[in-house]
Amino acid sequence: KVVIFYRDNTNYRGTGIVGTVSGTSISFGTPTTFSSDSIYSSVGVYDSNAQKVVIAYKGAPSPYPVIAVVGTVSGTSISFGTPVSIINAAADYIKMAYDSNAQKVVILYYSGSSMYAIVGTVSGTSISFGTAVSTGMSGFYQTVAYHSNAQKVVVIGGSTGRLGTVSGTSISLGTPFFVADYNPFYPAAVYDSNAQKVVF
Repeated sequence: KVVIFYRDNTNYRGTGIVGTVSGTSISFGTPTTFSSDSIYSSVGVYDSNAQKVVIAYKGAPSPYPVIAVVGTVSGTSISFGTPVSIINAAADYIKMAYDSNAQKVVILYYSGSSMYAIVGTVSGTSISFGTAVSTGMSGFYQTVAYHSNAQKVVVIGGSTGRLGTVSGTSISLGTPFFVADYNPFYPAAVYDSNAQKVVF
């Protein structure tokens, strides 16, 4: 199945819907809300160890926190656990990756004047978090991908990047490396498992 997350523009609540692919077509189940309040944006990953979907989203109204929730797909429907607040303060530019070696999710978010990385652990229908760590890189337009061959989280922001190592509920970031001589807006990164490379 595939799961799509979006903000329902009739009630502004976070909503998930399950899609089933058959040949060249796709059909969808019934939409299910994952937030009782309105949201701004959401991202999601699949935790293959827990066999759960994890969503992180920017809540609304003020203080516009970052919240995470675990989803369970069954047939053509999805159900959600209780949302967990990651930071109860204004935050934005949320990005997310799944570390299959550590079996953890890594979430990036921008708050105050820094971008932070935090490790999440899924247990049943809930998720818990370690301590957030500043990425120490300039700019709030950052992105993250997991390099499964190297077993590292690749964080890229501005003109630099850092490799992250997840251990338990924490993440440590290595020495910054040069990426490109520019400051890109809304970057994205993806891992090519065949070439064992990250494309930015």
